[in-house]
Amino acid sequence: MATLGTLPAPGRVWTLTRPLPAYSRPEGPGLATEIHAGRSLRVLGAAPAAAAAETRLRVRLHEDGYPCWVEAVALASHGHQVAAPPPLPRLDRDRIAARLEAVLAFAEAARHRPNRYLWGGTLGPDFDCSGLVQAAFAQAGIWLPRDAYLQERFCRPVAVASGVTSLLLPGDLIFFGTRRRCTHVALHLGGGRYLHSSGRQHGRDGIGIDDLNPRNRDPVACHYRAELRGAGRVMHSHDGSPLPP
Repeated sequence: MATLGTLPAPGRVWTLTRPLPAYSRPEGPGLATEIHAGRSLRVLGAAPAAAAAETRLRVRLHEDGYPCWVEAVALASHGHQVAAPPPLPRLDRDRIAARLEAVLAFAEAARHRPNRYLWGGTLGPDFDCSGLVQAAFAQAGIWLPRDAYLQERFCRPVAVASGVTSLLLPGDLIFFGTRRRCTHVALHLGGGRYLHSSGRQHGRDGIGIDDLNPRNRDPVACHYRAELRGAGRVMHSHDGSPLPP
């Protein structure tokens, strides 16, 4: 077991050999994301703790720049220190477009597996909305930011409205939420149909397909249609740099 003197040091880079949960705060519950085996992270600092076994480390994930907290002991047993993180692929729109079939196929396969909505879920079979989108693109070698509102900022805007979807392409992202903030993201399949992982209160408690057709009176489709914010197109892969909160 790691002790306070042997905790992974700030500034050091680690690559995971097994998946690891990450949290939104230095203590207590609150899953923020799930980190795949093979991903890298940089240790930013440790949280003060009475016992080393309970110490969490603040880290930043290499591939998407995402800050979060991980258990120090789990990192020490689930990863190994490396001199530098692996380089990220630099993909332009043409290369991304060539991989969208794989993105869509991943999402459709995820829909057919038994699943439920999981806040912070990125490993599957249980996902949250942005975790599903990020995982679908990542398995095709395309990195996006982690959260829905960051994905919205990252994409090039595409005009969309209820029943007006002619500019959307398969693989575009559709964003929902309030006037002030994006809170939900979906993957456009074509013709205004979108695949998304939605929660229990207003959704399907897992992955399903809805659409932006104003004649669709399904309660889930109506709810998200009323919260439609816009859409975006992935034009390049993320370079892992931190994004503003």
